Parts: sequence; C-alpha cells; structure tokens
Amino acid sequence: MSNTYLSRMLSENEKILLTTRQHWFLFLSSIMVELLATLIIIAIAALVTIFFPPIAWIGIAVAVVLILVPFIGGVHDFLVWWNRQYIITNRRIVHISGVINKRVTDTSLEKLNDVKMEQTALGRMFNYGDVEILTASELGVDKFRFLADPIQFKTAMLNAKQRLEDNRGVDVDNIPTLIERLDNLRKHGVITETEFQEKKAKLLSRVE
Repeated sequence: MSNTYLSRMLSENEKILLTTRQHWFLFLSSIMVELLATLIIIAIAALVTIFFPPIAWIGIAVAVVLILVPFIGGVHDFLVWWNRQYIITNRRIVHISGVINKRVTDTSLEKLNDVKMEQTALGRMFNYGDVEILTASELGVDKFRFLADPIQFKTAMLNAKQRLEDNRGVDVDNIPTLIERLDNLRKHGVITETEFQEKKAKLLSRVE
C-alpha cells in the first residue's frame, strides 16, 4: 500500500503512530505450495534431460513455462501480505487489505474497551501473536491474527487511547496562554527550566 493512499485517509491533525503487518511466517507458509511445485518441476526437467537427451530442450522449455505459474502465485501472495497493514493513529486503529481493490476498516480509540493478546510458545519465540480488540460497537470484537510484535502493537494502542483521554477537555486555543503562564513561573523561579520544558512539551503534544 502506498503512503499516498494512506495519507488521503487521514483526517486533519491525525498522525500515524505505528504501522505493522502480519508476521513473515504467514507469508512463508502461503508460498510453500509454490516452492514445492517449483522444485518438482525442476526435478522432472532434470530427469528428462538425463534420461531423454534428444528431447531435453522440450523438457526445459516446458519447465520454464510451468515455473511461471508458481512464480506468479508467489508474487501474488507477497503483494497480498505486503498490502495488509495494521495502523494505529492518534485517533483510531485502521486495518487495510487488498492489492488493487482496497478494503478498509477502522475502530475509534474512544470505543476501545479492552485488548487481549494471545501468543503460543512458537509465537513468543519468533515474536508474533493475535490481538483481539473489544469495542463498544455492535460487532464488539476485531481480531488481528499473526501480528508481528503484538506486544508493541498492544502497548502503542493503549498508550494512544490513554493519551486521547488525557487530552479530553483541553482547549487547544488555551495552550499558548498556559505556556506563557509556565514561562512566567520559570522566570520567577517557581519552576526550573527542566520542569518548564517538560510541561511545555506535554502541552504541545496535545495539539497533535
């Protein structure tokens, strides 16, 4: 999926916090059939060349044509895997899939009630797992399977929700005034320079 396509979906002041895909294990498992078919075709072509030298060129030509089939299948599987993305913004969770025809589903962070994560022993070893999102919508559950680094995804999602809740009730137009007040406190020695910079950065982050 191109960045241009994603950027057109973002609303004003919406920013991408994390983008991830399903683990490469899933892509590898999807092309195993293609790899096996390719090896079989090569083996048959080699046998024809060894035992039937007069028609070896025919066997090689047929093998080259037949190899195109699993190759095209493998390219398709890669594009499907690559274009299936899971995005966390400062406002929502977005799932995009499809190579040419796109399918987009999103969940508002405000509707996020709970997050469950499941990892098998193999998943912990290779860092993949399932993340289940419980929301207040009618459907209630979104499950993202075989996510790469599910712990990072879950943490980023919960942090984004917490940040959104912290920003509620803050009038963005008042932030310059609040920073000015903090600056006055700094000038009068009420707060240190470090404290001023920390509080200023926190206020500015709320306009993102």
